[in-house]
Amino acid sequence: MDSANGQAWDGGRPALPQEGRIVQEFGTVKGFPVGLAQEARTYACGRLNKVLADTQILYGLYKKHHWLMRGATFYQLHLVLDKHAGEQLALVDALAERVQTLGGVAVGDPRHVAELTTVPRPPDGVEEVPAMLSRLLEAHEAILTDAHDAAARTAALGDDGTNDLLVSQVIRTGELQAWFVAEHLVDTPLVRA
Repeated sequence: MDSANGQAWDGGRPALPQEGRIVQEFGTVKGFPVGLAQEARTYACGRLNKVLADTQILYGLYKKHHWLMRGATFYQLHLVLDKHAGEQLALVDALAERVQTLGGVAVGDPRHVAELTTVPRPPDGVEEVPAMLSRLLEAHEAILTDAHDAAARTAALGDDGTNDLLVSQVIRTGELQAWFVAEHLVDTPLVRA
């Protein structure tokens, strides 16, 4: 017997399964004292979750293409795609934490992410390298277009924190990564001019 609560000791086994009630539904925003109107926080959470879903997909694409890279530039692309994946993963965390900071619920389950994303699903197999790089650029452009619009609209609502996250992290990281990837699709001679 456990003398503290009068129950039999079970040898330290976890009490499973555990089921609980939902304490906040996805799409809702609870009141937080962050100096922003409910309307601004609700809008920002919706837009951030969209960018978050697409960013999670872009992270997955970077990892997939990193693993499947081939050809003469294998080593360089293998390294740069892994570096970009790590940077996208950092953005995923920053976006999710901003949603939570505003009182929302960040999208996290991959199945839910798949429902929200607008980034097209790639083939299950291995594509040629230029197609993989092109797919990354298309995903970047979709995210950047959405992030530019969301940044302007959240700024108009007085949400400087969300605007700053979108501009200083999502947009600047995405633009730089798109540049690095796009330069690998320029058809230039390797040996002679």
